Amino acid sequence: MLHLYDTATRQVRELELRDPGTVSIYLCGPTVYGPPHLGHGRATLVYDVLRRYLEWSGLSVRLASNITDIDDKIIDRANREGRPWNDITHKCEAVWFDAMGKLGVARPTDVPHATDYVDQMVAMIGELVAIDRAYVTADGVYLSVESVADYGLLANQNLHDMLEGGGDREVFGAEHKRHPADFALWKLSKPGEPSWPSPWGDGRPGWHSECVVMSLDLLGEGFDLHCGGIDLMFPHHENERAQAVALGKRFANHWMHNGFVVDTEGEKMSKSLGNVANLLDLMDHYDPRAYRMLLLTSHYRGPVTVTQKNIDDSVKNLATLDSFAARTAGVAAAAADADVVAKFRERMDDDLDTAAALALLFDTVRRTNIALDSGADAAPLVAAAHEICTAVGLVLNAGGDVPAEAAEKAAALDSARVAKDFAAADALRAELQADGWTVETTKDGTKLRR
Repeated sequence: MLHLYDTATRQVRELELRDPGTVSIYLCGPTVYGPPHLGHGRATLVYDVLRRYLEWSGLSVRLASNITDIDDKIIDRANREGRPWNDITHKCEAVWFDAMGKLGVARPTDVPHATDYVDQMVAMIGELVAIDRAYVTADGVYLSVESVADYGLLANQNLHDMLEGGGDREVFGAEHKRHPADFALWKLSKPGEPSWPSPWGDGRPGWHSECVVMSLDLLGEGFDLHCGGIDLMFPHHENERAQAVALGKRFANHWMHNGFVVDTEGEKMSKSLGNVANLLDLMDHYDPRAYRMLLLTSHYRGPVTVTQKNIDDSVKNLATLDSFAARTAGVAAAAADADVVAKFRERMDDDLDTAAALALLFDTVRRTNIALDSGADAAPLVAAAHEICTAVGLVLNAGGDVPAEAAEKAAALDSARVAKDFAAADALRAELQADGWTVETTKDGTKLRR
């Protein structure tokens, strides 16, 4: 059975299922106010691989991943651009799912929107106020973290340590808090801001309340796994958990967090540093499969550096697999090599060790080519390699002839790049993509794949 590192216990432990045969997962989704960046892409791909592996293993997966469609960042952008806030959210959500589709990320089973759950959030906040775990102030409602005995569990710190160490605190409402770590459950709206009615005045829910309500409504108490980037561990996930604990609810049984995407200097990529790479640009210039390939070569909990070199290496690795698919297209179907499949399971069940699983895949491809060269029966190895690819979401391209017209455009694109006529190169790339081609930039020139 799959063993995963649990942030709450600081141990790699078995993913115990509440309901045999079914895995219930909640993944914190995007706040839709701008284009997705590489960090977003990493999180969705990590958990897409997890989901696909679980389903390949014969389990049923219910994955709920929310859309935060009301938030300070959304309001700030709407005010800056003089646009309706929901115009921004609708368009950004469409861009998000288009990007996820290009990455090969399967759509979640459930996609709850925060604005559809405001009434339930108001009801939950009311319960917390009624049992004296939350308090009303002049600017909203706050949770009292001192009323939650194990607050700080995910961060592996207690309140005293947090205060000693300082750290990030919500600026909003600082003058009204009883404790510096208390956080907003309900924010009273300013004139002109979107708002919903509540017993404490018109306003909107705090970010940390959204996922509590949506996850428990869709997945029920004691759901199996709560996922997200390591940047969400504290305060967001800790504050989600605190509300559920304060209400006496059983929340997630297991917590899983993926590591950061960092730049070439090793810094975390974040909006505050101004070094966020746009995921859309990456997919415009490379086969979108390359990002999945890159992430599979690293452990999900560690940092990932995205550079020109490792993207190019990923493209080369894809070319190796595509060549394998083309060469073995005519090999008769057979049962997968049991030893290879068993080794693959062993690696994946050990905290989703995709790097070791990928090494096994390429070793299997190498052995297949040797068998084919010698005239031996390679069918079980071919089937095993395809099983691994299916389980981690790698779609192989067996190739095919590129029509003359498309090949001419690719050659013209290369000529434009050499001449540094980037406007012409971009226009040719757009034409090829509109015709259904994936356009790869390689050292040997532009490569086209369907």
